[in-house]
Amino acid sequence: MNDQQYLDHCLNLLAEFADGLARRTASLPEGDGLRELAQGFLTLLQPGEEDVHTRAQPLVDRLFTTYPDFAPTLPRELLWFFGGDCLHFMPDEEIALYQQLDELRHEAAGRGEIMDLRATRAKLLQLQ
Repeated sequence: MNDQQYLDHCLNLLAEFADGLARRTASLPEGDGLRELAQGFLTLLQPGEEDVHTRAQPLVDRLFTTYPDFAPTLPRELLWFFGGDCLHFMPDEEIALYQQLDELRHEAAGRGEIMDLRATRAKLLQLQ
C-alpha cells in the first residue's frame, strides 16, 4: 500500500464513519450537539479539503470526551491517521503497532512493493 492508497483507505474509513454517524443522528433536532458533530465529520470529506488532519483532531476530541458512547464507532486506525491529540486516545501498545505498520509500509514502498495492510496488521496482532 503506497501513500496515496493509504490516504484513500483512511478517507474511505472516515467516509463510512461520518456517513454512519450522520444517519444515526439525522432524527435528532437541529442544533443538537451530536448531530452538529456528525456534520463536522462530513465536512472533512468535502472536495478540496486539505487540512483533514488538523480539522479532525478537535472533532475526535469532542467525540471521545462529550459522546464517549459513540467513540467506539470511530475506526482506531483514524486516530493514528489524524495523529496529534488523537494519539492520547490510544494506549502505548496500539501506537507501537501502528508505528510498526507504518515502518513496514514504507519499507515495502521503498522496495516497490504494495503491502496488504489488513493482512500485515492481522499478522502483527497474532505475534503480540
